[in-house]
Amino acid sequence: MTPLRNLPLFACLFLLALTPLRAKAFPPPSPAGGNYLILDGVDDYAVLDFKTFGVLLPKGTDEFTVEAWVYPTTPPDKDTRATILSQQVLMNVVGDDQDGWKNIKKEIDWQKGDLMLAMQAYIDRGRGDAGTGFRPVTLSPNQWHHIAYQAKGRETATIVNDVAKIVPQGIRLAHDLAEFKHPKDFTLGGFGKKIEKRNNYFWGSFAGCIDEVRVSTVARYEVDKNGFTPRTKFKNDAKTIALWHFDEPSGTQKFSDASGNAHHLVGKNGAKTGNTLAVEPHGKLTTTWGRLKQ
Repeated sequence: MTPLRNLPLFACLFLLALTPLRAKAFPPPSPAGGNYLILDGVDDYAVLDFKTFGVLLPKGTDEFTVEAWVYPTTPPDKDTRATILSQQVLMNVVGDDQDGWKNIKKEIDWQKGDLMLAMQAYIDRGRGDAGTGFRPVTLSPNQWHHIAYQAKGRETATIVNDVAKIVPQGIRLAHDLAEFKHPKDFTLGGFGKKIEKRNNYFWGSFAGCIDEVRVSTVARYEVDKNGFTPRTKFKNDAKTIALWHFDEPSGTQKFSDASGNAHHLVGKNGAKTGNTLAVEPHGKLTTTWGRLKQ
């Protein structure tokens, strides 16, 4: 039997072995600080019920920004686009093994293991779910990225960090989703299940973390300038329709709308807030032990 006086030694050795694993298993802190939404990529998601809330951006909207901080982890299956955000704007990612995007990969800075992000809007044309053209951009996994889709005047912009891809197109955003064949709810992370789009091609769940989601009735970013990535939490103002900081205590499954418009998201199938366990691999054992006990 191990003498009781040796237990602290064994605990320290256990923590030394555990620390690198824990440090690697958790993402770094969100650039906005605080907690964030954690999604397993299987079936969890956050939702605003369409029957209760309708669409976020009103009829006649032709200038807007939809944005978030995202941290992608596991790529989706070969037949699946993982949905980050969906309703009037659609944001999703595919892995590097999807055959349908080979020609596009040749035109963008694509590295093995990268994901491809596509963002587009549904437009008011009175028929089904007609969408805008889009400019795909690569996302490196296991990193935080600021992503935004905005429209103003005669152009839309796909924004990733400090890079903007411009498409010369003026749009009027769809507000009547009656013809949609997929869920009309506003969702983050997918729909809780795979949904067939066409011919064995699916929309599925996003694996990773999402923070600081803001929907605005203004084009927020001057894309002809350098260094426009936000460095702090998103601000609430008169042009903000919805804003989620996800700073509720870890494990929370209801997420408050900081815009004051009461668009409170609900986590489904285990979607919840979490935070980085800040454990440095070479930190002091007393610090490590104190943090692990929290």
